Amino acid sequence: MEVVLSAGPGTPTRIPSAADHGAAAAAGASSPTLAPADFVAATEAALTEFFADRAAAVEPLGPTFVESAEALRLFVLRGGKRTRPAFAWTGWQGAGGDPDGPQAAAVARACAALELVQACALIHDDIIDSSRTRRRFPTVHVDFEQRHRDRGWAGDPAQFGAGVAILVGDLALAWADDMVHAAGLDPAALARFAPVWALMRTEVLGGQLLDITGHAGGDESVEAALRINRYKTAAYTVERPLHLGAALADAEPTLIEAYRNYGTDIGIAFQLRDDLLGVFGDPEVTGKPSGDDLREGKRTVLLAEALRRADENDPAAAKLLRTTVGTELGAEEVERLRAVLTELGAVDDVERRIAEFTDRGLAAIEKSSATPSAKKTLRAMALAATRRTA
Repeated sequence: MEVVLSAGPGTPTRIPSAADHGAAAAAGASSPTLAPADFVAATEAALTEFFADRAAAVEPLGPTFVESAEALRLFVLRGGKRTRPAFAWTGWQGAGGDPDGPQAAAVARACAALELVQACALIHDDIIDSSRTRRRFPTVHVDFEQRHRDRGWAGDPAQFGAGVAILVGDLALAWADDMVHAAGLDPAALARFAPVWALMRTEVLGGQLLDITGHAGGDESVEAALRINRYKTAAYTVERPLHLGAALADAEPTLIEAYRNYGTDIGIAFQLRDDLLGVFGDPEVTGKPSGDDLREGKRTVLLAEALRRADENDPAAAKLLRTTVGTELGAEEVERLRAVLTELGAVDDVERRIAEFTDRGLAAIEKSSATPSAKKTLRAMALAATRRTA
C-alpha cells in the first residue's frame, strides 16, 4: 500500500491499508488510538496541508481572523485519536476500496475532513458545558476570554470569548465542506458521499439540541440519554464515517446496513465508556478534571440509571444526586457521588450495556460482506473504543 500525502518538509506519510490494521491486530498490537501512528500522521499531514492552503483566503480579512483561524488549526492539530477518519478509511477499504488505486489519496483527504466536523462539535460543546479545559489546554472560549482580558478591551470578556468560539466552531464546519470538495474525489464518488455527509451533520447538531433540551426539560430517563448518545455521538463517530467510506466505494446496500448496525452499537458503547470516564477517569490520562461530568450535570445513561434505581430503592440517594450533580463540587463530594453511583449498581449496569452493545456490533460486522482484513480491523477498533481509559 503506497498512498502518500505530503506533510510539507520532511518525509511523506504513508496511509496504511486495512491489511496493515488487521496484521497489527492479529499480532496482538494495542494502542490507545484507534489507528496506527502512520495513519494518524497522514491524517494530520492532510489537515496541515489544508490549513496552509487556507492562508490565502484568511490573510486579507486581517489579523483578528488570522488569529482565530490559527486557534482552530492548533485545536485540530494539538491532539485527538483521529477515530472518525480511521473508521471512514476502513469502511472504504472494507467495501472494496483500493488503497493502491488512483482515488486513494483523495479518499484519505475526504476522511480527514471529519476532524473538522469533530472540532466544530467539541468547540461548541465546551461552550454549552462551560468546560474550562480540553486536552489539558484552555478551551477556545476560555482562551479568547483571557485574550480579551489581557488586552484590556471593552465589554464582557466571557461573552467575547464565547462569541469568538462560536464563530471558530462555525468556521470548522464550513471548512470541513471545503476540504471534502477540494479532496479530488471523482464526481460519482462525491455524489454518493454528499447525502450521507449531509445526514451526518444534521444528526450531530440534532443530537446536541436533544442534549440541551433534555437537560432543560428535566428528562431523566435512560431512553432519552440513549437517544442523545445515538445522535450526538454514535452517528458521527462510527456509523456515518463507515457509511461515508462505503458510499465512496459504492458498496452494496447489505454491507451499508451492517456498517450502520455496527456503527450505532459501537458508537453508543463508545459514549457509555466516555460517560464512565467522565466520572471515574484519571485526569492525568483523560486530560479533564476528575468528576467533571458530575459538575456539569451531564444527563448520561449512568446518571439516569442511578436515578431510576434510587427512586425505587433509596430516596436519600435520589435526593443527593438531584441536589448536588450539576453544582460546584469539591474532591470529597465527587468521591461521595462516585460511591453512590457504584452502590446503586449504575456502574455495573453501564458496563453490562457496553458489553451488550459491543457484542451486538461485532456480530453485525462478522456476518457482513466486508473484507476479512477490514473485519479484523473493525473488531480491534471496537475493542479499543469500548475498553479505553482516555
